[in-house]
Amino acid sequence: MALDTGNIPKELQDHPDWKDVAPSITDAPTLGDGLHIARTHSGRSLAELSSATRVPTRYLTALEQNDFSVLPNRVFSIGYVRAYAGALGLDEQLAVERFKRESPDPSVPLQPPVGVAFEEVKRYSPRLIAAGLALVLAVVGWNVFQRVSLMRAPQPSDLAAVPESWTLGAVPGQGQFMRLTAPRPAPPDQTVPALYITPGLEAELTGIDPASPEGIAAAAAAAPPVQKAFNPRGAVYGAAANASRVVLQARNSAYLIVRMSDGRVLFARQLAAGDAWRAPVGVSATVEVQDVSAFDVYLNGEHGGALEAVQTPLERLNSRAQSLARQAAAAIAARTEAARTAAVQAQAQAQLQAASAMQGSAADTAGG
Repeated sequence: MALDTGNIPKELQDHPDWKDVAPSITDAPTLGDGLHIARTHSGRSLAELSSATRVPTRYLTALEQNDFSVLPNRVFSIGYVRAYAGALGLDEQLAVERFKRESPDPSVPLQPPVGVAFEEVKRYSPRLIAAGLALVLAVVGWNVFQRVSLMRAPQPSDLAAVPESWTLGAVPGQGQFMRLTAPRPAPPDQTVPALYITPGLEAELTGIDPASPEGIAAAAAAAPPVQKAFNPRGAVYGAAANASRVVLQARNSAYLIVRMSDGRVLFARQLAAGDAWRAPVGVSATVEVQDVSAFDVYLNGEHGGALEAVQTPLERLNSRAQSLARQAAAAIAARTEAARTAAVQAQAQAQLQAASAMQGSAADTAGG
């Protein structure tokens, strides 16, 4: 690497054997001007330097003309600058540093200046802290002063007598009409109209006269008790709702395993509290649980108790659900037939009473 400082002692320059070296790269206005001056001083052409440095002539020309956009990527450009400066007898490192200053790397983001601002803040930080404390003390003191100045000792009222209009709920001249009584219930909601009941419709459909308390009590006593309905409180697995009659719901966290008759596992899962599994219809399988009290059985949507054993055949649960469904359908059909028979009898009785009334009226007319 050539020594390129630009500071040559005068006694060396005055020596008879002194030969002027290439001018310093730092003395030129730009990097390209310094390279051009050094090449001119050396008396070599661009072709000679291109052959010596193995750098294409167009890149050497671009360096001398400061046209850095023609150069390839930054790594190769720095290598070309280093090789060109070394061939001209210049300081390679100084040439590279000047190239980096005159041609910044666009891929490196700009960094905010540091050091000076921090020192400025550090120098003025005591003053800023003192100013902030003074402002806080001033605000607190002002609020305390306002509260203290507004505080007064209690004083007696200057009113000699309380006006009649100031009494609670009183109106001048109408005191005898105001009486406090016990609170009354809220009026009924007037936005909901009263339910209209078609006369005779319920008796015709159900066979129960709504005006007869005895008939209503007898129907309520004969009706089967309503069981607790299935209420999903978590994830529901298994078959679809319209393809299942049996539902097993976990009361608490417990595992449920359903095995087919050939040993394959149809369903196996640790169910959380509230999770349920719908059993398919027409599948030969066995339900296996660890704790029978951890599951509720719902048949046709109504509560059917708990599992009877740790291993329960699924066909037994489906058969039980099908039997209950047939019993419910038969009971509904029987009640419907009874209601229809009662309605026919009531209609016939009404017709007999009407015919008797007409005959009595005709007899009275003939006797008169």
